[in-house]
Amino acid sequence: MRLAFCGNDNASAYNISAGVLRNVCFVDALNLVPHVFLLFITFPILFIGWGSQSSKVQIHHNTWLHFPGHNLRWILTFTLLFVHVCEIAEGIVSDTQMKSRHLHLFLPAIMGFVAATVSIVYYHNIETSNFPKLLLALFLYWIMAFVTKTIKLVRYCQDGVPFSQLRFCITGIMVILYGLLMAVEINVIRVRRYVFFMNPQKVKPPEDLQDLGVRFLQPFVNLLSKATYWWMNTLIISAHKKPVDLKAIGKLPIAMRALTNYVCLREAYEEQKVITGTRQWDSLHAFGRPILLSSTFRYLADLLGFAGPLCISGIVKDPSNSYLSSEEFLRNVYVLAVLLFLALILQRTFLQASYYVTTETGINLRGALLAMIYNKILRLSTSNLSMGEMTLGQINNLVAIETNQLMWFLFLCPNLWAMPVQIIMGVILLYNLLGVSALVGAAVIVLLAPIQYFIATKLAEAQKSTLDYSTERLKKTNEILKGIKLLKLYAWEHIFCKSVEETRMKELTSLKTFALHTSLSIFMNAAIPIAAVLAVRYAFFHITVFFLFKKCFVVFTITIGQMTMIVGQVGCGKSSLLLAILGEMQTLEGKVHWSNSVSVCSRNRYSVAYAAQKPWLLNATVEENIIFGSPFNKQRYKAVTDACSLQPDIDLLPFGDQTEIGERGINLSGGQRQRICVARALYQNTNIVFLDDPFSALDIHLSDHLMQEGILKFLQEDKRTLVLVTHKLQYLPHADWIIAMKDGMVLREGTLKDIQNKDVELYEHWKTLMNRQDQELEKTTLERKTLRRAMYPRESKSQLEDEDEEEEEEEDEDDNMSTVLRLRTKMPWKTCWRYLTSGGFFLLFLMIFSKLLKHSVIVAIDYWLATWTSIDNANEARNFRICSGNLMMLELNETYHVAVFSILSGAGIVLCLITSLTVEWMGLTAAKNLHHNLLNKIILGPIRFFDMTPLGLILNRFSADTNIIDQHIPPTLESLTRSTLLCLSAIGMISYATPWFLVALVPLGIAFYFIQKYFRVASKDLQELDDSTQLPLLCHFSETAEGLTTIRAFGHESRFKQRMLELTDTNNIAYLFLSAANRWLEVRTDYLGACIVLTAAVTSITEGPHSGFVGLGLLYALTITNYLNWVVRNLADLEVQMGAVKKVHSFLNMESENYEGYLDPSQVPKDWPKEGEIKIENLCVRYENNLKPVLKHVKAYIKPGQKVGICGRTGSGKSSLSLAFFRMVDIFDGQIVIDGIDISKLPLHTLRSRLSIILQDPILFSGSIRFNLDPECKCTDDRLWEALEIAQLKNMVKSLPGGLDAMVTEGGENFSVGQRQLFCLARAFVRKSSILIMDEATASIDMATENILQKVVMTAFADRTVVTIAHRVHTILTADLVIVMKRGNILEYDTPENLLSQEDGIFASFVRADM
Repeated sequence: MRLAFCGNDNASAYNISAGVLRNVCFVDALNLVPHVFLLFITFPILFIGWGSQSSKVQIHHNTWLHFPGHNLRWILTFTLLFVHVCEIAEGIVSDTQMKSRHLHLFLPAIMGFVAATVSIVYYHNIETSNFPKLLLALFLYWIMAFVTKTIKLVRYCQDGVPFSQLRFCITGIMVILYGLLMAVEINVIRVRRYVFFMNPQKVKPPEDLQDLGVRFLQPFVNLLSKATYWWMNTLIISAHKKPVDLKAIGKLPIAMRALTNYVCLREAYEEQKVITGTRQWDSLHAFGRPILLSSTFRYLADLLGFAGPLCISGIVKDPSNSYLSSEEFLRNVYVLAVLLFLALILQRTFLQASYYVTTETGINLRGALLAMIYNKILRLSTSNLSMGEMTLGQINNLVAIETNQLMWFLFLCPNLWAMPVQIIMGVILLYNLLGVSALVGAAVIVLLAPIQYFIATKLAEAQKSTLDYSTERLKKTNEILKGIKLLKLYAWEHIFCKSVEETRMKELTSLKTFALHTSLSIFMNAAIPIAAVLAVRYAFFHITVFFLFKKCFVVFTITIGQMTMIVGQVGCGKSSLLLAILGEMQTLEGKVHWSNSVSVCSRNRYSVAYAAQKPWLLNATVEENIIFGSPFNKQRYKAVTDACSLQPDIDLLPFGDQTEIGERGINLSGGQRQRICVARALYQNTNIVFLDDPFSALDIHLSDHLMQEGILKFLQEDKRTLVLVTHKLQYLPHADWIIAMKDGMVLREGTLKDIQNKDVELYEHWKTLMNRQDQELEKTTLERKTLRRAMYPRESKSQLEDEDEEEEEEEDEDDNMSTVLRLRTKMPWKTCWRYLTSGGFFLLFLMIFSKLLKHSVIVAIDYWLATWTSIDNANEARNFRICSGNLMMLELNETYHVAVFSILSGAGIVLCLITSLTVEWMGLTAAKNLHHNLLNKIILGPIRFFDMTPLGLILNRFSADTNIIDQHIPPTLESLTRSTLLCLSAIGMISYATPWFLVALVPLGIAFYFIQKYFRVASKDLQELDDSTQLPLLCHFSETAEGLTTIRAFGHESRFKQRMLELTDTNNIAYLFLSAANRWLEVRTDYLGACIVLTAAVTSITEGPHSGFVGLGLLYALTITNYLNWVVRNLADLEVQMGAVKKVHSFLNMESENYEGYLDPSQVPKDWPKEGEIKIENLCVRYENNLKPVLKHVKAYIKPGQKVGICGRTGSGKSSLSLAFFRMVDIFDGQIVIDGIDISKLPLHTLRSRLSIILQDPILFSGSIRFNLDPECKCTDDRLWEALEIAQLKNMVKSLPGGLDAMVTEGGENFSVGQRQLFCLARAFVRKSSILIMDEATASIDMATENILQKVVMTAFADRTVVTIAHRVHTILTADLVIVMKRGNILEYDTPENLLSQEDGIFASFVRADM
C-alpha cells in the first residue's frame, strides 16, 4: 500500500478551494509545526549543554527543583502523554479502515508524543541547572501548540463533529492541557522574572541540598524519580560492589529529623492540652496532612484496582470488534489490553506512593515520640525507678515496642480507611456481574465481622502475653548468666534452667495461640488491622501513663572548699543522704539550699561531679567515659589516670584508652569500673565533687594512692568542695567535717576533735578500727590478671563462633572483588536446612506436601471454573438450537460441576488452614528445640567460656536472635513459599492458556533475576544497618535511665539529649533507606508484573482461545503482579534472619563440662562428706588443655574440722586451688580426696551440691528471700531464720512485709551492697556442709560488721572444715593451718604461730606489712 500524508484514495484531500483551514489534512499538517519547532530548538541545547552557565553552588545535581508549578507541570505533561497515546491509537484504528495509508491521522500525534517527552526532559535539565532563560523555548512551544490545537477544535465544531466522537474529545482535552501548561510557564516568568523584567529573582538552594552529607533525596527529586525511586539506583547498584555503610546513606533531611518533628508534636500536644484540658495525644493534628495524602493515594490505587477485572471482562466478552466512536473505541480488545497495562502501572505507583508517605510519617512520629520520652526520662524522679513505679524494662518496652506499634499503626491507617471502599466497590462490581448473588457475599462479610473482631482481640492478647513471658524469660536468663559461677558452684544450674524452661513453655503456648489465630486470620485479613488498633490502644495508654510520672526537687547547702566525710554502718542511709542533696529523693519535710556565691575559677557551679556507689559507665571508650563531654586536656587527663592508677589497666587493653567498654565492649571488673567513675569525677572542672564509697572495691595501696594524689592533692589543693561517703575510717583525720549516721539519722557531726570530745565511746571505737590497715595484698593485680587473660587468651579453638563451610571458604580465598561479590550474593542454604531440620523431618515433609497439595487444589479450582465457564458460554451460543428434552441433561451437568467445585473448594479451605498451621508448628518446634539446646549448652558450658565471652553477646542469642527465630522466620517462610508457588502456578496457567507467552517470559525472567540480585544485597546491608543502629539507641535509653543521677548531677542533660537525637536520626535514616529500597523493588516488580499482564493479554487475544481460559490466564497474570515483589523481599528477609540461626548454631558446637562421673550418685553416701577430711595429692591444674599449669604438684592434708587459711600474691594459685575443689578447672594430674573419695570420680552435680562456698561478689536473684536462701526448697523456716540470725539479718528481714517471702528485686537492688553480702553468707550457712570455702566474703562489709562475722564463722562452723582464701592476712591469724602459695606451688605450710616465728618467712612478711 502506497504511503501518502493525506492518502491516495480521495482526490479532494488536497483541495483548498473552500479555504486552507477548511482542509482537514492541512490542519493536521499545521499541528506538526510546534512539535518540529521544539525538537529543532531543544536538541542542540540538550546535546551541546551549557556547563559554563550552570549554578556555582555545590548541590546534589539533578535534585534542585525550584521553579514554581513544578509538580503541576509534571502531572499535566504525563496527562498529555496519555492523551497522545489515545490519539495515536485512535488514528491507527481509523487508518486501518481506509483504503490507503493516511499518515495525517496519527503522525502528528506521534510527533506530539515525542515533543511532550522532550519538553519534560528539557525542562528538567533547565531547572536543575538553574538557567531559566532557556525556558522561553517551551513558552513559545506551548503557545504554538495551543493555537494549532484550538484551530483544529474550531474546525471540528464548524464541521459538526459530535462530542461523542473520540477525536473531538481528544482535541478538546489537549487544548485545555496546552492552555494550562502555557499558564504554568507564564507563572514561572512572573515569579522568576527571567525575561521581560529588569531584575531577575535570585534563588538559593535549600540547606539540605547544600549539605553533601544528605543523601536521602526522595523529597527533592522530580515526580518521575519520586514515583519510580530512580534516585535509589546509584545506591542499589553500588551495594553490589561495596557494602552499604552509614557514610553511604548520609544524614536525614532537616524536615525528617527527630528534633523538627518533636517540636511539631510538642506544639500539637500543648495545644490539645490547652483546648481540652487533658493530656490526650493528637498525633493526627501534627501529622494529619501526610496521612490524608497517603489515604488519597490509597483510594486512587484501590479504584484503579477495579479497572483490571473490568478490562479483562471486556477482553473476554468481545475479542474482535473495532469501533471509532468514543464509547465503542474503548471496547477494542487491544485498547483494553493497553488500558489494563496503564491502569496497573498507575495503580501500583499510587499504592507504593501511599506506602512511602505512611512510612515516612510513621518514622517522623516515632522520632518525635522518642524525643518526648527521653525528655521525660531525664525529668523522672529516682524514686520512680528505685521503687519499681517505672522499671528499666518498661522504659525499654516503650522505646523498642510501643513507639514501633504506633509507627505500624500509621502504616496500617490507609488500609483501615480503604477497607470500606474496597468492600463497597467490590459489591457494586459483583452486583453488576452476578446480580442478587453478590449480596449474599456481602452478607457473609457483615456476618463475619464479629468473628474478625474476636480473632483480632485474641491476636492482641496473645501478642501481649508473649511479650510478657519473653520479658520474664530474658530476666531469668540474664540472672543466670550474671550468677553462672555461683550456680555452678552450688549445683543449682538445673533448678534455674528449669525455671527458664517453664517460662519458655508459657511463652511457646502463647506463641501457639498466636499462630492459631494468625492461621484463622488468613481467611479474615481484616483481623490484622483491628489487632493493630488494639495494640496501639495499649501503646497510647502506656505512653500516656509514662508522661504522667512526676519528678521531685530537693535542695541542700554545701560549704565551699571543705572535705566532708559521711560514715556509718551498712544501710544507715549514707548514699541516700547524697541522693537527697542532689534532689534524687522524695522530700517529706525540709529544704536544702545551694549557695549562689560566685566561683573564682571558670567552673560550672551548677553541676556536681558525682561518682555513684554502683559504677556506671557509658558504652563508649575509656577516654570518653573519663572526660565525659568536657574538653580534652592531655595534662589533666594524665594526672587523673595516674591518681586513679588506671594506666596499667589501660595498657592491657587492645586499643588503649580508645577501647570500648561496657556491654558492647570489654567487661571490666568492679574495681576497674569504679576507678574509671572516680576518674570521671576528678577530671570534671566543677566546684563540688560527690564520691559515694569510692574505696570499697580498691585495695589499700590504691586507696592510699587515690586519697593522697586524687583527693588531698588534686581536689583539696584546688579548693574544691568534696563530700565523701566511706567505710575507710583511717582517712577520717583528713576530713574537715564528719557526719556519722545511724538508722537514717545523723548520730554525730563535727570535726574529728569535736567528736573526740563529745562522744568518747564512738571515737575509741573508730580509733580501734583505724589502727587496722585494710591490707588487700593482690586485689588490683588479680583484676589486671583477669583482664589480661580475657584480652590475650592463648586459645587453640574458637568458643564464640563456629565457622561453617561458607565462612571457611571466605577465609581461605583471597579478598578479591569476585570473591566478595559471590559471597555477598550467596544464600545461606545450609543454615536454612539446619533450621528446617530443627523442626523435625516429619513436620518438614508435612509442610512441603501440604503446600504442594494446597496450591494444586487452588489451580484445580480455577481450572474447573474456567472449564465450567467455557461450557456455559458454548451452550449459550447454541441455546437457540437446544430442544426442551435436553434441559434435564444441562441440569445434571450443572449439578455435577457444582458438586466438584464444592468438593475442591472445601479441600482448599481445609488445606489452607492445615498448611498455615503446619508452617507455624514447624517453626515453633524448631524455635523450641533451638532454644532448649542453646540454654542447656550454655548453662553446662565451662566457666572459662563465660570469662572469655561478653555477657551481652550471650544474652543477645536469647533475646534478639531467639525473637527472630520465634516470630519472624515462620511467617517469612510461609509467605515466601506461598508467594513462590503462586507465581509458579500463575506462570504455568498462563503458559497453558497461551503457549506463546513462554517466549516473552525469557526477557522478563532475566529482568526479574537482575532486579532481585541487586536488591537482595542492598536490602541485607540496609537491614543490618537498621539493626546495628537500633541497638545503640536502645542502649542509650537504658544507660541514661541507669545513670540518671550521674547525668543530672553533672548537668549534662542537653548533651545526652543531643546524642539521643543523633542516634534516633541515624536509625531513622537507615530505616528510611530500607523502606525506599523496598519501594524500589516493588515498583520494578509491579511494572514487570504489568508487562506480564500486557504480554498475556496480547498473546491471548492473538491466539483467540476459549474465553474462560483467557480470563483465567489474565487473572493469574494479575496475581503475579501482587506476589513477585514478595518473593524477592521474603528471600532477602530470610537471608538476614538466617543469621540468627547461624549465631545460635555457633554456640551449640561448644564443648560442655563433663557432668558424668565414674561413680553412680547412689554409690555416694548421703551424708558425704561427713568428716571434712581433705587430701591433696600431687595436684596439677590448668584452665585449658593448651595453657600452662597454674598448680604444679601441690600436696596438702587438711584434718577434719580444721580452719585453714591460704594466702599468697596474685598468680600464686590460691583461687585456682579453691576452684579445683569444685572441678571448675582441668585437673590433669594428681587428685583431691575428700573423706576417702577421689572427687574426679564423682558426678559434678553430686560433688558441688555437697560443698559450700562464699564468693567475693554478692549475688542475689529476683524472687523471695526464701528462694535466695534455699532454691531447692529443702529447709525449714527455723533453719532459714537461724541462718539469717547468724548473718545479722534476722531483725531486718522480720521488719519487711512478708518476712521470708519478702521480694528481692533484680540483682538485689532493694538492698545495700553490704546487706547483699550478708544474705550470701546466710545462704552458705543454710547448706551446712562439712566443708566451707570462703573467698574474701567480707569485702563489701564495714569493719565492725566484719569483726562480728569472723567470730560467727568460727563458732557456727566450729566442727566444720573451713578453707579461707585470704586477701587480708589478719583474717587468718586465728586459723589452725596456714598455706602460703607462690606460682602454683606451696612454699610454707604450718600453723600461724610457727610461721610467724620464722622472721624471714613469707607469711611473717605479710603480717608485718599488715601491722
